[in-house]
Amino acid sequence: MRPTDIIDLRKAGIDRDYWYPVARSHKLKPGKAIAAVFAGEPIVIVRAKTGALFALEDRCAHRQVPLSVGVVAGEQIRCGYHGWTYDKSGKCIGVPYLDKREALPNGVRSYPCREAYGLLFIFPGDPAKAEGRFPEVPSQKDPHYKTRILDRDVKCHYSFMHENLLDMNHQFLHRKLMGGIRPTLLGSKSGDDWFEASYTFKRVSGKQSLGERFMIGKKEGAAKLREHDLMTIRTQYPYQTLQFTSAEQEKPSLDLWLAYVPTDRAQKANHSFGLMMIRKPSIPGLIHLLWPAIVWFTDGIFAEDRWIMELEQKAHDNQGADWNQEIFPVIRGVRDLLVRKGVAISS
Repeated sequence: MRPTDIIDLRKAGIDRDYWYPVARSHKLKPGKAIAAVFAGEPIVIVRAKTGALFALEDRCAHRQVPLSVGVVAGEQIRCGYHGWTYDKSGKCIGVPYLDKREALPNGVRSYPCREAYGLLFIFPGDPAKAEGRFPEVPSQKDPHYKTRILDRDVKCHYSFMHENLLDMNHQFLHRKLMGGIRPTLLGSKSGDDWFEASYTFKRVSGKQSLGERFMIGKKEGAAKLREHDLMTIRTQYPYQTLQFTSAEQEKPSLDLWLAYVPTDRAQKANHSFGLMMIRKPSIPGLIHLLWPAIVWFTDGIFAEDRWIMELEQKAHDNQGADWNQEIFPVIRGVRDLLVRKGVAISS
């Protein structure tokens, strides 16, 4: 059910009818299971020794203990308590001590599951809607880019994350890492399920850090393609992207894809998964030498953003409602989108 009267965006639930990453691929070995969560729902993802994946509710229908502590056997999982066995559809196909003449108990829910970009995705909504909705991230497959997977918990509602990235006026927060940056909004656009804003920037004080310079630095002597550097940030519901292209470049030097996955039932916390693609310098192997500086710089930026957004969530909780006096049209635009696409949180 979609609410028509959501006034407080921070109480809107995320639409389940999309693919969401819930774990890193490398954490799930063949023949093993891993526990994950979506909006308070426990999920187990299983990788058979053949590599085949499936995802189920992380509970045994018998005593409700997590299946993720069970045993993987072929393309099945056995509960670690009494050995009840479930297939990849969630059907209970075996109870060791049940008379063969008796009907088997009910099983558990299954979820569409896919692996891509070094992440494990599930589709928590209507399985009939899963086809054709998988997110495409072309730069991640482009050999001209090196990818860093982002993976962190943030104790705030996902809407704070969308607002933070789209609002480049908050560069003041990053003054110690980036110096003085003055953003200029070039314009914004919107559609039924997306909102986009474009910026350019001017440095008014300080110098570029080493990590920032290598991420978005300009090519000396290159022919100018446009009058200004361009940063385009887009909420393509429920995901978010950021691309930075300098005036001297044709393709982005930074391409960022993000998904915010609620972890608790009230959706006041989320796990942020992302893909940060950095365009490689023309000198072979140089990106690997520069990578530690890039990681240091981006970790610093992300840490400051997480700190301030968690303070926003605490303020909302203390006040009991959204008291924000928002004057920036970009944030008003994305808030409207998130309210329209939001769903009621089931109790």
